[in-house]
Amino acid sequence: MADIPETLPTYDQLPYKAGNPAKTAWGLFGDDDEVGMFNLQTPERIVQAASLINKGKMFPMNWDQSLPSPPLYNRGAVRHTVMRRAGFGHHGDDVLDNFYTQQSSQWDALTHVGDFEHGFWGGVTNEWLLEHQDAPKLGIEHWAQRGIAGRAVLLDLGRWFESQGSPLPMDEYRPITADELEACRAAQGVELRDGDVLLIRIGWIGWYEQTDFMVRQSLSQMPNLAFPGLGCSEEMAAYLFDHHPSAVCSDNPALEAWPPPNFADPDGFLHHWIIGRFGMAIGEMFTLDALADDCAEDGVYESFFAAAPLNVTGGTGSPPNGLAIK
Repeated sequence: MADIPETLPTYDQLPYKAGNPAKTAWGLFGDDDEVGMFNLQTPERIVQAASLINKGKMFPMNWDQSLPSPPLYNRGAVRHTVMRRAGFGHHGDDVLDNFYTQQSSQWDALTHVGDFEHGFWGGVTNEWLLEHQDAPKLGIEHWAQRGIAGRAVLLDLGRWFESQGSPLPMDEYRPITADELEACRAAQGVELRDGDVLLIRIGWIGWYEQTDFMVRQSLSQMPNLAFPGLGCSEEMAAYLFDHHPSAVCSDNPALEAWPPPNFADPDGFLHHWIIGRFGMAIGEMFTLDALADDCAEDGVYESFFAAAPLNVTGGTGSPPNGLAIK
């Protein structure tokens, strides 16, 4: 188990180690760390989170694997074949072909997106990974073999914006600010703690499920894709890092508002900050509506969360296979 500093740094105290690129938390859990902020899901925090189970209600995070359809971001559609053998008794087998692990609900692992200039978490570069495909670093297998479990907090931004009389437009670029995120948190009366899985409900999946074929077809074309999400700014990055979550997840396709300001600008894509510099997991297209309904009903916005990503060596993503339990 990694050594965890007694006091975690703030954003203003980065870089964590002298000589590392500015704004990075590299070295926070040692130079060879491969799980990032999931190190903060300590045994003590997991035990504390288990006490949040009071009703025995479970809220799965996986969307239908075939959705969205057509897929977004030029990914392919999964082909699912079920095989039944006549005369062989009651037996079935199936195969997934063209299975993009990030077509539907997904984790973004530590080698999905890195710091634009300096590389992935800890300074691992794309060139290094290409040269060491037999023994890669930072693959999702490290999360899978460690396990993911702890406290989750839902921030229901969709409902909060509706309560303010300004519902989010689901098919437009609308960046959410750190101040708006904080206002939603304060309105819900929930605190954020180190190691939390932060679940941010936009309302995008519920909206998408009501759209027709023509809208879905249009969204699958990259120039037409736009939706609300976290704004890409240093203020948002600082807000997230200062609360030290292990993961930040949403029900939209990218967590952040789309399209981002500028992929080629080191600070123009929030993924560069969250995954590459801070070592946090990103979750996308998590199904959060049922959980949000329950939280709105009982006023409890925290839950126990557990997930088991696919154990694929060197993998850059996986269906979440996550559950929030209240």
